Amino acid sequence: MRGHGGTLTIESEPGRGTCIRVMLPVGTRKPGATASPTTSSSRMWQGTGTVLVIDDDGAVRLIASRILERMGFTVLTAENGAVGLEVFRARRDDIAFVLLDLTMPVMGGEQAFSELRRLRPDVRVILASGYNEQDATNRFAGAGLAGFIKKPFTIDGLGAVIRATLAHGSRALDGRDHRR
Repeated sequence: MRGHGGTLTIESEPGRGTCIRVMLPVGTRKPGATASPTTSSSRMWQGTGTVLVIDDDGAVRLIASRILERMGFTVLTAENGAVGLEVFRARRDDIAFVLLDLTMPVMGGEQAFSELRRLRPDVRVILASGYNEQDATNRFAGAGLAGFIKKPFTIDGLGAVIRATLAHGSRALDGRDHRR
């Protein structure tokens, strides 16, 4: 909630029930407008290869998959870190990079990241989180995180992070070279 500038209140009374209020800032879209994965660029940047999207939110997986497919990538998805590792083990040599959520049930992003790097030390991992970049990436200091994108992300924003990640080879956010 903090990452989106909102608040959450919970009121509970035995025998009466629980009331949960979620308060988020007003959006900038006009009433009746629908969100769609479009880009302001006349020609969207194109990539190739296979991407693994690991996120517990089905809507995020769907949107990320659609954006990545429009960019030319083949997309594999997983709903948590444990499932993501199973997919990665089966396809590790095919995967160009992983888009990884930080906070998930079963196995979160930190543990999944460590396991991904153990399985393939040169794997590029872009962290996706609703937390601000500094708070989220501090947990990965010196570990070789390849990029970060704040949720909710746009097509152009995701494209820019991917281009930067792929352009820098295996040089991570911490500036160290993490090749085998």
